[in-house]
Amino acid sequence: MTSFGGKTCVITGAASGLGRSTALAAADKGASLVLTDIAPEGLARTAADARAAGATVHLATAVDVSDYDQVVALAAEAHSRVGTVDIVMNVAGIATWGTVDRLAHAQWRRTIDIDLMGPIHVIEAFVPSMIQTGRGGHIVNVSSAAGLFGLPWHAPYSAAKFGLRGVSEVLRFDLARHRIGVSLVCPGAMATPMVDSIDIAGVDRTALAVQRGMSVFSRHAVSPEAAARSIVHGVERDRYLIFTSPDIRVGWWTQRYFPPAYTLAMRGLNWAMTRYVASKAGITRG
Repeated sequence: MTSFGGKTCVITGAASGLGRSTALAAADKGASLVLTDIAPEGLARTAADARAAGATVHLATAVDVSDYDQVVALAAEAHSRVGTVDIVMNVAGIATWGTVDRLAHAQWRRTIDIDLMGPIHVIEAFVPSMIQTGRGGHIVNVSSAAGLFGLPWHAPYSAAKFGLRGVSEVLRFDLARHRIGVSLVCPGAMATPMVDSIDIAGVDRTALAVQRGMSVFSRHAVSPEAAARSIVHGVERDRYLIFTSPDIRVGWWTQRYFPPAYTLAMRGLNWAMTRYVASKAGITRG
C-alpha cells in the first residue's frame, strides 16, 4: 500500500483538468504539494484552492516541462525546500491528431517534446534523489488509451504515449529494489480543457462535423475529478495499470485475449473517422 499522508507529491500540469483534480485529490489524502504547469494563472488558482482546503503547497512554479533546464531548476528549488520528494506524478500533456500526410514536422516534435520528453525530464530531475534517500516512493505517468491502442489519426500522440508506456514498463522493474512503485495511467475520454485544444492537422475545428464529434466525445467522457479519484485509489494499492473508465479496461483485455476483435474495431474506427470527419469537416490540401 502507498499512503499519500505525510508525503511530498510533485504534480505537473496542475493548472487545470486532470492535473488540477489530481493535486486536490492528493492533498485531500494528506499529501503536501509541489505544483507546476505552463499556465501561471491556473496554477496559482490550484495552489490557492489546495491551501484553502488545508494542504501545504511548498512550491507552485510555472515551468515548461519540455525545457530540461527549467525542470532541473524546479527540482533544485523543491529539494532546497523539502529535501527529496516521495511521489512524482507526470500529468502535463497535449494532444495532436492527424493523418501522416497532413502532419507538420513541428507538430510531431512538439508532441514528443511535451508528452514524452517532459515526463523523462521530470524523472531525471527528481527520481535519483528518491533513490539516494532510500525512503521509497511512487512514480505516476499518465499515458492514454492512445498508449495502448492504434487509434485513428493519433500517430504523434501515440508515439509519445506508447513511449511513456515503455519507460514505465522498464522503471517498474528497475526501481522495485528501491521500493519505488510505478503506475501507468491510461485514461479514455475525459472532460478536460484539452478537448478544446486538440491540434487536428488539416481539419477545420469549427466545422459542424467536428463539433458534433466532440459533443459525442464529451457525452462519454468522465470528469477529471472522477479520473483523479481512480488514480489516487490505484496508487494507494500500488497498481501498475490504472484505468479511469471501464471501456478502456475492456479494450485492453480484448486486445490481449481476442486480437481479431481488436483489429476489426480499429479498422472500423479508422473508416468512421475518415468518412465522418475527412469527408464533411473540410480537410485542407497541401
